[in-house]
Amino acid sequence: MSAPRLRATPLPGIGVQYDLVTRDRRHLSVVAHRDGARTVNVYRSDDPDSCAHSLKLTGPEAGALIDALQPSHHSASLLHTTSGLGLVAERIEVAATSRWNGRVLGETRMRTETGASIVAVLRHAEAIPSPAPDFRLVGGDTLIVIGTREGVDAAAAILGRE
Repeated sequence: MSAPRLRATPLPGIGVQYDLVTRDRRHLSVVAHRDGARTVNVYRSDDPDSCAHSLKLTGPEAGALIDALQPSHHSASLLHTTSGLGLVAERIEVAATSRWNGRVLGETRMRTETGASIVAVLRHAEAIPSPAPDFRLVGGDTLIVIGTREGVDAAAAILGRE
């Protein structure tokens, strides 16, 4: 069987729609919204132009689905695991609606509360290594957090609090 063909169609003002027809002739599409959300659509088998089911996913939900569909692939948020040392490094995004948007890093008490360290912040196309406690967080920032699995999970919980 030949490799599946994925067709991309720009949707001005919305994002991009990706269409796939499976080997069983089922039509699926994913709309990648500009805000990071994804809509997964499954079309009817008796009418491939009629949508039977539609499911809207947030960016993190879409990432979790990718991990489930491709388990040999490491999570986009998981950077590296040093199993011998028990350390992990992950990317954790600060949401625009986060209580930390506009506040300084030191207010999170991240290292004190979790033992995990924020070693860098990715903002747009710029990397800010070793941010100081007075570094001001902005919605959309991606923090690179290193620590134990438990510490990084606790850091994600702090950053996710609304």
